[in-house]
Amino acid sequence: MTPSDHPTAALDRTAGSPDPVSDRLAGLREDFDRSFTEPARRHDVEHAELLAVRAGGRPYALRLSQTAGLYPDRPVTPLPGPLPALLGVAGFGGTIVPVYDLSALLGHPLPERPRWLVLATGTPPLALAFHELDGHVRVPAASILAETGNQAAGDCLRGMVPLAGGTRPIVDLPAARAAVHALTGHAGPVAVDKGERQR
Repeated sequence: MTPSDHPTAALDRTAGSPDPVSDRLAGLREDFDRSFTEPARRHDVEHAELLAVRAGGRPYALRLSQTAGLYPDRPVTPLPGPLPALLGVAGFGGTIVPVYDLSALLGHPLPERPRWLVLATGTPPLALAFHELDGHVRVPAASILAETGNQAAGDCLRGMVPLAGGTRPIVDLPAARAAVHALTGHAGPVAVDKGERQR
């Protein structure tokens, strides 16, 4: 993994800032890197790395394995169009990526513009915006409550995880991409990188 691909690559551009966001990102990067010093089987099978976030005032979790970058205060260029969830586009390493409001995709948007962007792994490129980052957590994989039955079209949630402060739904980023794909009127499967699906 190159420095620019690190899920906390935005840290390098905020280092030295008195903003508490820098301290939070520093801790996030340290935890992330430490997780890779453990045996692969334990990391991949026995535990799950999650980002605890808030979108539209509600708590959620994201699988770190499905993310390719985390960025605070990233400039987003608005685009005209009929989709309220589409905030605009942002540049990532020379690639222009559409940015969607996660809370709007989940059905409870807020008028406040989200501060954080998470870049999803896989193709086509996708970034999701959310309002608050609560932190990085590592939990036993067995503690994640999987949902049973078929998922409704456009449903981005896959399971629940008990964390401090309460149980959080898990936002599945490949499912979010599929929801965006359907929202924009495209048909057919969406490409998913190997390893992007939840473990």
